[in-house]
Order: sequence, then C-alpha cells, then structure tokens
Amino acid sequence: LELKCVVGFHSCLLINLRFSYSAEMAVNVYSTNVTTENLSRHDMLAWVNDCLHSQFAKIEELCTGAAYCQFMDMLFPGSVPLKRVKFRTNLEHEYIQNFKILQAAFKKMSVDKIVPIDKLVKGRFQDNFEFLQWFKKFFDANYSGQEYDAYGLRNGEQMGNGGNNAPRNNAMPGAYSVKKTNSSKTDLSVPAPAKPIGRAVPKAQQQNRVAPTVRQTAMQARGDAGKIEELTAKMMEMNVTVEGLEKERDFYFGKLRAIEVLCQEQDGESNTVLGKILDILYATEDGFAPPEELDGLVQNDDEEEAY
Repeated sequence: LELKCVVGFHSCLLINLRFSYSAEMAVNVYSTNVTTENLSRHDMLAWVNDCLHSQFAKIEELCTGAAYCQFMDMLFPGSVPLKRVKFRTNLEHEYIQNFKILQAAFKKMSVDKIVPIDKLVKGRFQDNFEFLQWFKKFFDANYSGQEYDAYGLRNGEQMGNGGNNAPRNNAMPGAYSVKKTNSSKTDLSVPAPAKPIGRAVPKAQQQNRVAPTVRQTAMQARGDAGKIEELTAKMMEMNVTVEGLEKERDFYFGKLRAIEVLCQEQDGESNTVLGKILDILYATEDGFAPPEELDGLVQNDDEEEAY
C-alpha cells in the first residue's frame, strides 16, 4: 500500500490508499537463458526456500502453485489474495485452484505468460523446472527490493515437505538477502546475521522507507484492503469459471448439433432409434428455451441452412 498524507486547515489527516500495483504493470520476460543458465536445481530450490522461508526438497513439490502465488504477492503487494491460497495441500484440484489464482494475478498485472496448469499439477520435474527458470528471470526483472515477511504473511503455514533437509544457501534458517546487481542477476549470498528471520530483505538503505507512524496506519488499513483484494479475486475467479463453462457449453452444443444434423439427413428412412434421438434432442423443460431461442450462440452458415 502506498499512502499519501495531507494535513488540512483543521488538522485532519487524509489518507489516500491505493494498491501498489495500480501505478505500474509487470515487466514481461520471454527467455530463461540470461539469469538461470548457471543455476542448478539445488540453487533454484535454495533460492525459493530462502526467499519464502519454505521447506521444498524437490522441484516437483512446486506443483502446488503456492510458492508462485506468494512470490507474486512479494513482487506486487495486493495482487494475490493470500487467504485463498492453499499453502499446505496434496490435492490436485487445490493445486489447480492455486494456479488459477496465479493466472488471475498475471492477467491483473498484464503478464503475458500463460501458466501451463495441466502440465505443472502433474508434478513432473522438467515441466516444473522450466517454469521455475522462467519465473526466476521474471522475479529478477520485477523485484524492487521491498521488505517481505513471507512466513508471517501466510500465518506461519509450512510450504514443502523437506523440513530441515530442504536446500538452503545460508546457515541461518529463514534469513535471506536478495541483492540486485548491475547484470540484473540475483545474488544468492549469505545475508548479514542482523537480518530478521523469515524475510527477503535487500539493501534497505537504497529504498525510501515509509515513516513508522504512516506504516502503522497502513497496517490498520490492511484489513479493509484485504477484503477488497479478496472480493476482487473472487470476482476474477468467477470470470475464469464462467469462461470455462461457456467453452464447455459450446463444445457439447456442437456435438449435439452434429448429432441432430446426422439424424435429419437420415430422416427419410424409417428408423425408430433416430426418431427417439430427435425426441430427446427436442425435449424441453420448464424454464429452458430451445437452442434456436438462446442468445449469444453463433452458428455456422451450414447449420443455419439446416434449420
């Protein structure tokens, strides 16, 4: 949240809240051979675990999608409703839900990348490693160096099954420093001991800090902002669901239409089975209109002539 404070004539404090992602969209990246070519799977997992204070032991565990959702919240605060993310799950339909939340955040931030959900949720190494390589470069291009308490913002929920055996780059569990370099690569170095546990913290002195009193006000307003984020996410998820249902509807309508045309072509022949099929196709129920009365269904020219 960015706050603008204006003191008026009557000493009233006017707080104008807006989400940080409203002023700037994401920087898109289209290849992975610049920042990740020298990073092994161990290095990549260590980077994820140190940034998010997680315990991923294998690349395949990233198939839950939860890590990417929290990375997006780190890069663009407020773009992901963390309350709806399933951080600790082994159910595929919840993996899919997490990736849908991620895809909605991509759309919100104008990220061109299409999330290959069907491949990622299967938990295969190659698919998940390639996506992680792309996301690492996306992170490097968009991370602005802000403080982020990953463990606290997900209410202490564990991510990953590796426990203490999960790959890390430092000897201090949960402490990690993300440093920007001139080559736009992320330096996976051991942070200074003074850094707090569970935070991904860059060089703080390079950032413009919000005054403590203003930060407290922002935390108080976070509750209302969280509700707005949650409702926005619900609306976006509903839109995704509606789009999917419309595609499914059109798919099955096309099949039924093909069956109808086939039956009509054989209409001259005496076939009781075809007649029964047509009876089923033309049967109606209260509250439902026949197909020709439905709005929004575009038919091909040959289908219109068949009618």
